[in-house]
Amino acid sequence: QLQLVESGGGLVQPGGSLRLSCAASGFTLDYYAIGWFRRAPGKEREGVSCISSSGAYTNYADSVKGRFTISRDNAKNTVYLQMNSLKPEDTDVYYCAVSEAGYCSGYVAEDPGYWGQGTQVIVSS
Repeated sequence: QLQLVESGGGLVQPGGSLRLSCAASGFTLDYYAIGWFRRAPGKEREGVSCISSSGAYTNYADSVKGRFTISRDNAKNTVYLQMNSLKPEDTDVYYCAVSEAGYCSGYVAEDPGYWGQGTQVIVSS
């Protein structure tokens, strides 16, 4: 079964940090652009960041630029999202997805697929 598995979420105080991981199961991530998305209950899903298959291209939503860093380790078949200076408005369920179209469109993975179950991030004092 082809799927992505997110991990690393949790409860953190404002100003804190978390590192999310996105691991592939049943396939290799090497050839895919990967995007991170987030969604709070009752809200639309929004793109957060995207990274090209080689890792040479990265982009971020304005709301996280300068605070979040996307990276990948193809040897570990994993993509990461380092989140620093977290704010309460970053509270969401975070998902990763492959771009089935093969590229990032700005900070959004084009035609996202192979969604995982998500990992919950809560930023609260």
